[in-house]
Amino acid sequence: MSASIRMIHFADVHIGMENYGRIDPTTGTSTRVRDFLDRLDEVVDYAIEQQADLAVFAGDAFKDRSPEPTQQREFAQRIKRLADHMPTLLLVGNHDMPGMAVKANSLDIFRALDVPGVIVGYKDDAQVVETRSGPVFLAWMPYPMRNRLMAWTQYQGRSIEELNQGLRSEVSSRLRALAEQAGEHDMPRVLAGHFTVEAASFGSERSVMLGNDLPILKSTVTEKAWDYVAMGHLHKHQDLNEGAYPAVVYSGSLERIDFGEQREEKGFVWVELKREETTWRFVPVAARPFRTLTLDVRQEKDPMAAILAAIKANRFEDAVVRVAITLDSEQSLALREREIEAALEGAA
Repeated sequence: MSASIRMIHFADVHIGMENYGRIDPTTGTSTRVRDFLDRLDEVVDYAIEQQADLAVFAGDAFKDRSPEPTQQREFAQRIKRLADHMPTLLLVGNHDMPGMAVKANSLDIFRALDVPGVIVGYKDDAQVVETRSGPVFLAWMPYPMRNRLMAWTQYQGRSIEELNQGLRSEVSSRLRALAEQAGEHDMPRVLAGHFTVEAASFGSERSVMLGNDLPILKSTVTEKAWDYVAMGHLHKHQDLNEGAYPAVVYSGSLERIDFGEQREEKGFVWVELKREETTWRFVPVAARPFRTLTLDVRQEKDPMAAILAAIKANRFEDAVVRVAITLDSEQSLALREREIEAALEGAA
């Protein structure tokens, strides 16, 4: 029996996201930027320690399409370290992609420099990737932007509904073509994509989404030609083809963006690739916790004392904390926000 090919699948790093952060005086960057880089370090360390054969990053490296040079450097250092040990696909997501088709995306620098071991998925394509444990047929579909997939003459003067239907049809056609190519190769086959598949559950990505989102039919990614479908774009980890084959897995984001993701576990996916026998498991990371303290002090004679006591009774070390307080209008005059902030000093 042939050995499986070990693959690590992660997505939605969003370096540059600074929600709820503070400036670190030693680095000059936001503490939240550090959080996202630390989570990426966890992925890279795990991949190398577990001797992964292949890495698939399913899109959205940065917060937006114009990352700061420091953020680009920090991301590149980690990807270079990963690619020194295994072939690495960098799929272009909507946050990496400029609005104009003629402009470079934020990952194009890897292609321009021809960084060894790095494949930049800037357009739908496929190739056989040689790993130390055997070949893999790897295909990919970056975020589908209308102005990149459809000629101007195709959509000039069309209604929004016609445009959406045209784009969905174009994406489906291209995915079918990739599946047909996959069927010609007797080896494990992986499809990587960065888009929304119908029936998926959203996280908080809609609050930071760039571009118009268009769900793609689930049937286009559940072709039997594939052994695993590695998805990015949605921040909530989920398998859209649970109990069936192939698994269609959103790895989810590596860090929480806001309180809408407070209860979501964050991590990446470890995949054991084998033709028609692929298995996978979710690997959690040490994402910074988000905590909400809800207080009703309307019956309290000393609302501030009650608030401070409630904060002291909870453990908020290193967490991003919000305090939701219900109080009467006359009590609001006694609310001292700076004291509350001081009581939360140990939080992030």
